[in-house]
Amino acid sequence: MFATRNAIKVAARSFSTGVPLQSKVAVLGAAGGIGQPLSLLLKANPRVTSLGLYDIVNTPGVAADVGHVNTLSEVNGYTAKDKDGLEKALKGAELVVIPAGVPRKPGMTRDDLFNTNASIVRDLTQACAKFCPEAKLLIISNPVNSTVPIATEVFKKAGVYDPKRIFGVTSLDLVRASRFIGDKVGKITDVPVVGGHAGVTIIPLFSQVKGLELSKEERDSLTHRVQFGGDEVVKAKDGTGSATLSMAYAGARFADSLLRAGAGEEVLEWAFIRTSLFEKEGLDFFSTYIKLDKNGVKEILPLPESISEYEKELVQKAIPELKKSETKGTSFVASK
Repeated sequence: MFATRNAIKVAARSFSTGVPLQSKVAVLGAAGGIGQPLSLLLKANPRVTSLGLYDIVNTPGVAADVGHVNTLSEVNGYTAKDKDGLEKALKGAELVVIPAGVPRKPGMTRDDLFNTNASIVRDLTQACAKFCPEAKLLIISNPVNSTVPIATEVFKKAGVYDPKRIFGVTSLDLVRASRFIGDKVGKITDVPVVGGHAGVTIIPLFSQVKGLELSKEERDSLTHRVQFGGDEVVKAKDGTGSATLSMAYAGARFADSLLRAGAGEEVLEWAFIRTSLFEKEGLDFFSTYIKLDKNGVKEILPLPESISEYEKELVQKAIPELKKSETKGTSFVASK
């Protein structure tokens, strides 16, 4: 399980000083609400050698700003107006993090974002397939349950697909579950979350938290809060946006997991990936336990046999929703 994290230490997972610099990371959508704090957290990570920031506008300003953070990594910002800007941002990248897209507003579901964000993810991943086909892709753009299949189909079309290297970042669900349980137990405790990254497809496995006892009412309430925690933020921001700071934290945390795995550490994570765990049900993508190494996914682990009957029911309820989202994503690429 993850070690307890001290958010004050750069907020992206116990970054230690003296770690050798090793990696270029590209952020596509770097001038947005998630992209800016994400770029800051990545700049503060001593494992990052270089940041390539890209967005339609304003990226040079973001690059100049975060470039003043006192870590020994270079930052370059490119816009759509720059000649070969996207190529320059991507060339040589080990990781590409994609938070680009429009945010949710009150009353919107993640599926409401599909038409706009699907095109953005398709176009950006086409560039990734061309300019950095061996990079690990971290998809944040919603709806993740559809955008990861989109990225997969794009890479297949380009002939460079490797399922070990494409991830849907669901870390925010784990962060929320950990925080919400923290209110109850008085400390930050890691909670596995599987399934997908939208509503009922988000399945917190509270049964896997050692020593945690919940009443039925507490279990139901906490499960619902994790599943629809994003709605709290959308409502609180009153039409001005969705979860950006917490998502940036979660994205930086997952990026650091991949960087640590690339440096030889054994890392256990959870992410939305292509897997055969539910192939009998006709489902190709699911967020589950994975072991990481320098190539990406080293091993996909099955769900624990000890999950509760309640959690098994949640998985079965999620499968039809995940299948619909998956089909929506793959069909989008096939129709273009």
